Amino acid sequence: MADGRVKVGIIGSQFQADIHAASFQIMPQEAEVVAIASPTPGNAAALAKRFGIPRVFTDYREMLKERDIEIVTIAAPNSLHAQMTKDIATAGKHIVCEKPLAMTIAEGEEMIAAAKKHGVLLMYGEELFFTPKYLKAKEMADAGAFGKVYLVKQSEKHFGPHSPWFWDVNRSGGGAFMDLGCHGIAFCYFFLGRSPIKSVYCQMGTYVHGDKTKAEDDSLCILEFANGAVGLIENSWARRGGMDDRIEVFGEAGVTYANLHMGNALPTFSENGYGYAVEKAPSTKGWTYPVFEELWNYGTPQELAHFARCARGKETPQATGEDGLVVMHALYAGYASAGEGRKILLPYQPPPGVKKPIDLWLNSAAHRHAP
Repeated sequence: MADGRVKVGIIGSQFQADIHAASFQIMPQEAEVVAIASPTPGNAAALAKRFGIPRVFTDYREMLKERDIEIVTIAAPNSLHAQMTKDIATAGKHIVCEKPLAMTIAEGEEMIAAAKKHGVLLMYGEELFFTPKYLKAKEMADAGAFGKVYLVKQSEKHFGPHSPWFWDVNRSGGGAFMDLGCHGIAFCYFFLGRSPIKSVYCQMGTYVHGDKTKAEDDSLCILEFANGAVGLIENSWARRGGMDDRIEVFGEAGVTYANLHMGNALPTFSENGYGYAVEKAPSTKGWTYPVFEELWNYGTPQELAHFARCARGKETPQATGEDGLVVMHALYAGYASAGEGRKILLPYQPPPGVKKPIDLWLNSAAHRHAP
């Protein structure tokens, strides 16, 4: 077993890569970022300078030759996850892959197989498994506070993603449901003790951003679980006013509500505006709700510190490639449900030739004939 802190390389140089770099510095005991790789030289150099990362690469495959790197985190477009994961596994390094796992179920299966073949860990970047407020709700539920839980709601909404590739369905695989619904599916599955998902019903539409994307910018999804509970997931790229992220848990003996931002915010009024309030907030004039310790409240530093401990065999991964694959199956069923206008039972096998989940909605008769 290697000594000292786990050496980490990051693929990516924009929003999520910045979060990874910052999160490792928030909890520096377990790991340190020693390299960053991005095909955009200026972005990579700027991120490296900001966080004091000593090595910069424009080709991630060159970074993989660095012998001291033990973990590589993937903060790149969804369409690149599978090939990057296979390359990292071949290099004998552990993988942290951001959500969603891949573009297709087949890619996800290949990623899991590659990690097993090369004896490395494939860890799935789902921070809602580590979000302190949501973990407290699960702790109470597991202790029987709510009796038998019959409904879990998770909602994540904002006015659209940071990076242009999200709007391109050929690089993202889907819209708000793919981008944000993967969190809700994973969270409900995790919260309910990984009870199998029995069915998915989804409704979606493009209401606000039709000028820049074919993808859905708002979706509603109902999951039925084998234990009898229901998950309700609401996602939007069409919600004005910055990020909104919350859960509600209902049981026969109780209920809890957790609003990720408002409970960690300072109600503030400013005529002049100020630097930063919360992720995706468009303005800081007037009434705003700036958050503090934002990344800690999301759970990303705790997640990445846990993954670093896993790389040294000190802990067992709490979020795995297999979890990501469960989410992929539900995403496919959700897009098929929206396309066919009916509940889809799992296991669901997509028709041959489907290249990405959103095709099941975009290519449906109902969508083609919509006004």
